[in-house]
Amino acid sequence: MSPGTTRADFAERLRAIPFFARLAADELAALAREADWREYAPGEVVFLEGEPAPGLFLLDSGHVKVVKASAQGREQSLEFIAPGQPFNTVAVFTSHPSPATAVALEASAAWMLPRAPIRRLLRESPAFAEQVIESMADRMVSLVGLVADLALRSVMERLARLLIEQAVDGVVQRPRWYTVPELASRLGTVPDVAQRALGKLAADGMIDVSRREIRIKDRGALEALAG
Repeated sequence: MSPGTTRADFAERLRAIPFFARLAADELAALAREADWREYAPGEVVFLEGEPAPGLFLLDSGHVKVVKASAQGREQSLEFIAPGQPFNTVAVFTSHPSPATAVALEASAAWMLPRAPIRRLLRESPAFAEQVIESMADRMVSLVGLVADLALRSVMERLARLLIEQAVDGVVQRPRWYTVPELASRLGTVPDVAQRALGKLAADGMIDVSRREIRIKDRGALEALAG
C-alpha cells in the first residue's frame, strides 16, 4: 500500500462516486473495511472480458485502459482511467461476466471493493438503489454518445473532439503509453489512419505534435471541426 493511503482515505474517496455520495460515514467505513488493495505492473490485466466481475475498482495511482477486443485483435478503448476514478461500475451490479478488459498502462495501484457488500447495500437501502439507477442511466447516455460518434463522425472529427476534451490549458500531455496505436484504439480506427489525422491537423495549423505533448494552436478551428 502506498504511503498515506489508508482505508479511511478510501472511504472518503468513495463519496466522490455518485451512487455512494449520500451514504453516511459509518456506511462508507463499513464498505472500506471489505476492500482489497491491489497493485499492477505495466501491461498487467486487471480483469478480463468474459470472466466473473470481481468488484468495483477505484484507481489510486497510475493509469488503466478499459477495452473491447475483436477476435482479430483490434481494440476499441472505452475508457482511460486516471487516479481517483472508479471503473467496472456497471459489471459489479450484474451476475454476467465482465463485458470488457482492463489493462494497466503503467505501474498502477487500486482498491477493489467486492460485489457482495455492494449488493447487500442495494437490498438494504432504497436510497442507494435509486442513486445506482440514476448513475447507470448516465452511463448509458455516455455509451450511446460513444456509439453515435463511431457511427456518425469521421476520424478527424472524433480526434478533434478528443483533443478538446483532454486538453488542459490547451495542452494534451502524452505519457509514455500515449502512443499512436493507443490513440487509434480510442478513436476506433487503425494506427495509420490516426497518424494521418494527426498529421493533417498539424499541417492545417490546428495543433503542434511532439513525443511528450499535443498543443492546440487554433482552438476555434478545432471546435468547428468537432462540431
